[in-house]
Order: sequence, then C-alpha cells, then structure tokens
Amino acid sequence: MYNSDLPNRAQLPTSRQLLRSTLIAAVVAALLLITTVLPAEYGIDPTGAGRYLGLTNMGEIKLSLAQESTQQVTGQKAAATQAGAVSKEDSVAVPLISPASAEVAQTAVVAKPVVPALNVLLASDQKVITLMPGEATEIKLAMSKGATVAYEWAVEGGAVNFDTHGDSPTLNYYGYGKGRQATGDSGVLEAAFDGKHGWYWRNRSAAAVTITLNTEGEYQSIQRMM
Repeated sequence: MYNSDLPNRAQLPTSRQLLRSTLIAAVVAALLLITTVLPAEYGIDPTGAGRYLGLTNMGEIKLSLAQESTQQVTGQKAAATQAGAVSKEDSVAVPLISPASAEVAQTAVVAKPVVPALNVLLASDQKVITLMPGEATEIKLAMSKGATVAYEWAVEGGAVNFDTHGDSPTLNYYGYGKGRQATGDSGVLEAAFDGKHGWYWRNRSAAAVTITLNTEGEYQSIQRMM
C-alpha cells in the first residue's frame, strides 16, 4: 500500500517540456560562462559584462601573476644551468706539477694573501633603478641562514608588481611575499637558508618608474640579477 498517490500520465511533463527546460538550462549556463566564469578566471570578456561587474580585472590579475611566476622560474633555471656549465669548464685541464717545481709551487701558494671571511655584518647599500613600461628587474642579497636585513623600497612615478623570494643551488624558489600595483614596502627579511634573497619588480604601467631600495644588515653582497 502506497503512502501517496502516483501521478497520472497527464501530470507528467511532456517530451517538449523536458526539451524546453534542458535548452533553458543550457542557455543560462552558457550566459554564466561568458559573463562570469571566463572574465573571472581567464580575463576573457567578449560581452563587457565581466568588466562592468569587476570580474575581468580579477582574471587579468590571476593571469599576470601566473605568467610572471613562470618567467621568473624559467630565468632562474637558465641562470643555474649557465652557472653549472661555467663551473664545469673551470674544473677542466688542471696542470700537473713536476717534482722539480713542487717546492717553488708550495712557496707560491704560501705567499698568496688570505681571503677574508664572507660574513660581512651590517652592510648598507642603496640601489636606484628606472624601469620602462613592461620592463622587469631583480636584486638579490647573498645571505646565510638566519641572517636578517632591514629594507625599504619606494616607487616614484607609478606602481609595480613585486615578488620577494629566495633561491639556492638546491632550491629554485622560496616565496616571502608578493603584490600588485604597489608603491613601496619595508620590513625585515630573515633568510630561511643559505643562498640569495631579494626582490623582483615589473613595471606594468604605461610610464617609466624609478625604484629606490635601501638595505642594511647581515649580507655578504648585493647584486642586480637582470
């Protein structure tokens, strides 16, 4: 015995009604895809509705950060490969020392000056860099694990996208923080490992900008990578 009556044939939807409902659902899904999903995820806005709703800018930001991250990792891998090739060339063709000249060679080695230790505490530098529209640059500090550096950078003439990160021969990328359309930043950077740590900037504006970076702390050297 049933608790409720089954619907009769007249109450069931017809094939035409089912087809109509399916078509309406498909049209609604397509409209949502074009007006919201594509602008928000991929920055594609064929109707202009995404920009009106503020979704197109979100998608463009996602794509821009993804492209910059890919370019940065690719550049670091190429630099590491080139450095490895140079190191291999330097290690080839070591001349043998004959017994007769061993004493002379030993004297020459003893006479070489002693290389000072690399740990230079409380170094201080200022770097001023001008970036044209679309141009990027990167500045890295050679730091030991646990070393700290107080930094401050400011942008004149506009804003930039930035990525604060580090790398080493065994680690391609370690992020400390990133941002878009920034006019400056300051704080204390503590090295998570032995390696190079610093900042990557890209000028996405239509005019040239000037970045002034001040650093003071425990680092051995400062270098503009690109």
